[in-house]
Amino acid sequence: MKIIIVGCGKVGYSLVEQLSLENHDITVVDIKEDNVRFITDSLDAMGVIGNGTSYQTLTEAGIRQADLLIAVTNSDEQNLLCCVIAKKAGNCKTIARVRNPIYNTELEFLRKELGIAMIINPELASASSIARIFQFPGASKIDTFAKGRIEMLHFRVTADCKLNNYKLLHIRTTLKCEVLACTVSRGEEIIIPRGDFVFCEGDIVSIVATPANAHTFFKKIGINIGHIHTAMIVGGSTIAYYLARRLLSAGVSTKIVESNPARCEQLSELLPEATIIYGDGTDQNLLLQEGIDNVQGFAALTDLDEENILLSLYAKKVSKAKVVTKVNRTSFNTVLEDLKLDSIIYPRTLTAESIIKYARSMNNSLHINVENLYKLEDGRVEALEFLIKEEDPKITNIPLMDLPIKKNILVCCINRQNSIIIPGGQDVLQPGDSVVVVMTGERLQDISDILMN
Repeated sequence: MKIIIVGCGKVGYSLVEQLSLENHDITVVDIKEDNVRFITDSLDAMGVIGNGTSYQTLTEAGIRQADLLIAVTNSDEQNLLCCVIAKKAGNCKTIARVRNPIYNTELEFLRKELGIAMIINPELASASSIARIFQFPGASKIDTFAKGRIEMLHFRVTADCKLNNYKLLHIRTTLKCEVLACTVSRGEEIIIPRGDFVFCEGDIVSIVATPANAHTFFKKIGINIGHIHTAMIVGGSTIAYYLARRLLSAGVSTKIVESNPARCEQLSELLPEATIIYGDGTDQNLLLQEGIDNVQGFAALTDLDEENILLSLYAKKVSKAKVVTKVNRTSFNTVLEDLKLDSIIYPRTLTAESIIKYARSMNNSLHINVENLYKLEDGRVEALEFLIKEEDPKITNIPLMDLPIKKNILVCCINRQNSIIIPGGQDVLQPGDSVVVVMTGERLQDISDILMN
């Protein structure tokens, strides 16, 4: 597809980086020449210097031939206007990033009335991810499928975890747990495990299950499953606001530490039930005074990655809290893995995943949709949810054991009329099914791509 991205900031760069791997023809637009040149010199993209709300600029970028325009400038209003002009000028699909909480309750209205295909709020998506992790502290990351009926949970095998030196087949036969182990990350190796696989300390495992079955599984293997009741957030960003609102509505006592007095006043008005503390979040004495050693959840959400990492390491040292770290840059993932931080949230990655999912849906056949897409382990693993709308003789009503499924691809869950199936060889895919597939070394556009040619 031909895609135009307006806005060459950090998110714009991340989008080009991810979408270029999908073999799209990409043109970037920005008013700053240096921003455009930085992307075009380092990534596979064309560039146009100009204002993305200008009809002339969009025409130069090829709006008449474009299939999709993505507006991710620093201005919500400019993003919305850019999408409206693009829709009129080229009749392409449009996606806008809208971050201001003022618009949060109006997003669906704006989307319908302005004819925008998707409106993305990275801060709200990040806050929702952190809230899910706080609700299930034993997991380092939680991805959801089938409108929340299926979860993919990621966790580390510790020395005292029952899975340490445990065969995978015993999860079903001995523990009697209805979960499916999808992937195991062991050092640099990514494994889709079979029944005779033995888990080891340090393995990062992803499982698929219903929330109830995941709860039972974690309890049986000795991993913390209790919700948090107290939380501390350092940094009064938009993500912090959305997160605090979610936590407070769930009855979690929440403190926010923020160094900007004006922002503290805003947060006090927006979140009257929260405790807003004016001070330097990197001051250890302040954090101890405010009870960091006793909180159950800690989120480092400042604007600096380095600060967030140091704060998280300190919180892990002085408390037993579930710690979540916000990181903007993705270039040092392997270094962060060595630090063994609890959970890391990458807002830019969440944005890119949502847009890639939509782009693949545009490419799909009419009878199959990509409902969800998650990139795992630095993009080396993908988890996709496909909705099978109509019958396909190559894939439907054939036992999975008889399908020529490619190596390193796992059909790990089927949602059939809200009934969750962990599939075996005799199960079949049917029209109406929502199917979760995990793969390494492949990039699927359609459910039929799981088959060997």
